[in-house]
Amino acid sequence: MSTYVLIPGAGGVAAFWHLVEDELRRRGRHTIAVDLPGDDPAAGLPQYTDLVVEAVEADGKAVDGDPGGLVVVGQSLGGFTAPLVCARLPASLLVLVNGMIPRPGETPGEWWDATGQAAALRASDVREGRDPDAGFDLATYFLHDLPQSEIDALLKNNRDESDAAFGTPFTLDAWPDVPTRVITGRDDRFFPADFQRRVARERLGITPDEVPGGHLAPLSHPRELVDQLEAYGTGRPEGGPRPSRRG
Repeated sequence: MSTYVLIPGAGGVAAFWHLVEDELRRRGRHTIAVDLPGDDPAAGLPQYTDLVVEAVEADGKAVDGDPGGLVVVGQSLGGFTAPLVCARLPASLLVLVNGMIPRPGETPGEWWDATGQAAALRASDVREGRDPDAGFDLATYFLHDLPQSEIDALLKNNRDESDAAFGTPFTLDAWPDVPTRVITGRDDRFFPADFQRRVARERLGITPDEVPGGHLAPLSHPRELVDQLEAYGTGRPEGGPRPSRRG
């Protein structure tokens, strides 16, 4: 039985994963969705990593070996925490979903300019007919493909991300020795799919797999996302790379 460790993005609300958890449990998988204190100005990546590791270690059903193993999944900002967790736990697979892919020493705050996210976003807006100078709008970039029930729940439970995590560096000098996969929402307006493909190739040497949905695909297309997660099996997908260093 695989154990899926689910790390949320900015704000750190574990309930973000509730539809994915439901789908995984229907398929006989065990899940650990970790709530992170995104709004705590004293909590950054080290604290997030500690909380995830502690949650797994405290879970009596967590699987730490084959078959199945421990699958660590990070969404968006969770892409910085997930590899740090894999450096401390015996993970069998690391998956980033619309994730920020870090380089050694980089902070999440530096990632935006380093990857060219703003230019990619602007180009996508122009291409799709949105005003590139309108400024960030939550409904446009995050909520556009969610059912109203999920929008209501998200807005009710949402919390802002403090500056703490964005100012703490990614401390690994090598990518963890864990098979790694990247999943891109093909309708992501915030991290456009072509942008994600470029960053994944440049930083991991990986071509992402695509699923329907935008930046919050776990809430808009949970079944398709779980189909893709389950397609990876218990470890190294056939023919897939296993990156060991970034730089």
